[in-house]
Amino acid sequence: MGERVHDIAGQGKGPDRKAAATRDAYGKALLELGKKRSDVVVLDADLSNSTKTRSFAHAFPERFFNMGISEQDMVGTAAGLSLTGKLPFASTFAIFETGRAWEQIRQTLCYSRLNVKLVATHGGITVGEDGASHQALEDIALMRVLPEMTVIVPADGLETEQVINAIADYHGPVYVRLGRSKVPVLMPDDYLFRLGRAHIFHLGKDANIIASGIMVNEAITARNVLGERGIDAGVINMPTIKPLDEDAVLRAADSGLIVTAEEHSVIGGLGSAVCELLSEKRPTRVRRVGVKDRFGRSGKPEELMRVYGLTSGDIADTILGELNR
Repeated sequence: MGERVHDIAGQGKGPDRKAAATRDAYGKALLELGKKRSDVVVLDADLSNSTKTRSFAHAFPERFFNMGISEQDMVGTAAGLSLTGKLPFASTFAIFETGRAWEQIRQTLCYSRLNVKLVATHGGITVGEDGASHQALEDIALMRVLPEMTVIVPADGLETEQVINAIADYHGPVYVRLGRSKVPVLMPDDYLFRLGRAHIFHLGKDANIIASGIMVNEAITARNVLGERGIDAGVINMPTIKPLDEDAVLRAADSGLIVTAEEHSVIGGLGSAVCELLSEKRPTRVRRVGVKDRFGRSGKPEELMRVYGLTSGDIADTILGELNR
């Protein structure tokens, strides 16, 4: 058997371990951060009910700015606030934050390395019935390519809360991608998020799954299914897409097979980052589970996960197919 780094069976313990959307955890964490730090200011593009920044707005109205449907304005204003010593968190849907305001993010935030935190909700196809126009499947690629930008995709509510506190202490632009759908709590009670570090649940001898966001839960389920068939598959949660935890990826390569799993296009996201690293440092067989160069569509989140091949079964079948070759 492969090296056991953390007991996956130990999940779900503790007094408050119910499923929640990562956007809900963001609202909670932001409110608590606002109580501790008077320099925190929050901007939103008229979506505070959906992004969950409304709790902060109610508690600290003098530190909340509803910019309206004007994402470029929101980013530019956040940049200006950061230059006055404030710590701005700017939120809207992922498709609008990264798409409409990309030039402002590049020219204003990243080029000058300003201390602005972009926290976007409604990433991926699990946005559901809102359809392709609201389902960001390219946002990680758009942010990852920018110099100075840090990119984070938390797996659950517990990790999200820790991410928000961690980036508040980090100087520089950060993009955090959150989801709309509820996800179970996966990280152990003693978990501590560290920027640029993966969390290794288990290193497998037959294959390793490197996943981010909602796909971490699917990866864990796939591992359990494969285990029933005598296959030892590891699971690695990779919350920080940039900078990538290179050591964790290279350790995963010991199995000879890596499967990446992400709720994003297979172009430019986690799978691309893993392949780029391994092609230079340790060529390894990699298969990418993600959206295959397509737009999203309207549907229930669980239906879309099946249609786009993002379920635990798809991960398990990918590993079985490679091991049977």
